[in-house]
Amino acid sequence: MMGWHTRAGAAAVVAAVMLGAQPVAGHHSFAVFDTRSEVTVKGTVAEFRWTNPHSRLLLEVAEGGATTVYDIEMGGTGSMALKGWRRTSFKPGDQVTVTINPLRDGSPGGMLVYATDAQGVGRRAR
Repeated sequence: MMGWHTRAGAAAVVAAVMLGAQPVAGHHSFAVFDTRSEVTVKGTVAEFRWTNPHSRLLLEVAEGGATTVYDIEMGGTGSMALKGWRRTSFKPGDQVTVTINPLRDGSPGGMLVYATDAQGVGRRAR
């Protein structure tokens, strides 16, 4: 028969193991973005994903006679809402100009710094 100290110790071990087994909310590093550099591009909104953990803007940009889709990462819905952004901030077909921290690997995309809509209304993302 186990004493109460042994049972309490065993319960503590089981609780620790169960807590450790819970999914851990991960977050990627921002090292993929060149935060020392800013690039400004103008394009047409293909899609705006108002989601967590990060909202995304897919922007079609005309470059050298071809259209390139930029995948632009933004903050989550809560932090973006605090800055005045809404689910309806971008609609497919909108013409926008964005300033981004580009991806280090040169892929088309980056992290949004600032956006200006066709009417000239601008808004910071961070």
